[in-house]
Amino acid sequence: MDILNALVVLANFVLIPAASYGAQLALGALGVTLIYGILRFSNFAHGDTMAFGTAATIFVTWGLQAAGISIAPLPTALLALPIGIAITATLVLLTDRAVYRFYRKTKADPIILVMVSVGVMFIMNGITRFLIGVDEIQFDDGARFVITAKGFKDATGLAEGLALRSTQVITLITAVLVVWALFWFLNRTRTGKSMRAFSDNENLALLSGINPERVVMITWIIAAALATIAGTLYGLDKSFKAFNYFQLLLPIFAAAIVGGLGNPLGAIAGGFVIAFSEVSVTYAFKKVAGYLLPDSLAPDGLLQLMSTEYKFAVSFAILIIVLLFKPTGLFKGKSV
Repeated sequence: MDILNALVVLANFVLIPAASYGAQLALGALGVTLIYGILRFSNFAHGDTMAFGTAATIFVTWGLQAAGISIAPLPTALLALPIGIAITATLVLLTDRAVYRFYRKTKADPIILVMVSVGVMFIMNGITRFLIGVDEIQFDDGARFVITAKGFKDATGLAEGLALRSTQVITLITAVLVVWALFWFLNRTRTGKSMRAFSDNENLALLSGINPERVVMITWIIAAALATIAGTLYGLDKSFKAFNYFQLLLPIFAAAIVGGLGNPLGAIAGGFVIAFSEVSVTYAFKKVAGYLLPDSLAPDGLLQLMSTEYKFAVSFAILIIVLLFKPTGLFKGKSV
């Protein structure tokens, strides 16, 4: 029984939260790696694109709630998500037309585009904060839990109760569907194959008659969709605060680089590696050890390697290690 209780505690505070967080990072990293693989620059505005997309979704959610429209027991935000994606895609396409297109046509060095994306990041950050404010916003509605701790205890007789939030289940299911749809699009459709050809060899793709502007447009639309979905799932699972998405930029880039920049499969794997590392290193394992060890060996300390305040340091450390020993990432993406 003690082993089962330890597993329940581990699932509550490590396995389930890390899996949900990993899915959110994977979707964010997919957007980063897609832009890097096709447009050939690191888009530092991706975190604030997530923030803007989530804010747009929240506004639409509030409008639907005011009109009495819902899809209970699911969150209303899922109904608002397609409109949020459309608004965000419009913004990034306008940004590309007004900013990035000039540097792309003049064949500017990638570092120039990186610096331009930093400027876009600050502008988008300011726009998002101006529109929705700086306060923390909870916008999840519908059923809160799929499994409640009390119900689990009553059903199993264990001392520990397993709690599974509906937002965690929605995150994992949505991530699986989105990843499947993206890989199907890239591997089975003519447009997806054009994007892959453009990524592999731009000059050869142009000679084959592929329209580069169309490839760029589709890339930005997909990146905006991934950013909005990832940001909304993160906001539903935790809460929305514009600055939090700026902070998410480090673990998202770490996930993309660890997996291999430009490699979609690597971005997914990197997201889960970063998420499980962050959660495991910052979790206090005292309760788990209390169940598994005899009373004489029960630890006095928290058995916590790092405080949760330093969880982003874990991402940074993993990022540095990977860049030092395997610059192309776990799945051999493009070198940084």
